[in-house]
Amino acid sequence: MAHPKRKISKTRRDKRRTHYKASYQQIATDPTTGESHLYHRAHWHEGKLYYRGQIVLESASAIEA
Repeated sequence: MAHPKRKISKTRRDKRRTHYKASYQQIATDPTTGESHLYHRAHWHEGKLYYRGQIVLESASAIEA
């Protein structure tokens, strides 16, 4: 089995990991409602589910009935 000949220092290890960082989530504004939401996600507004400016579902109570 391969083992490192010398211990890798914390500084050297952390330099390698500098690229692993979280990025900010992009927020879009719906053209129909003006509601802010995450990209590629449907969102509820006044009892209707919108995706890309179009109504996908009318209300949550219609699903349950």
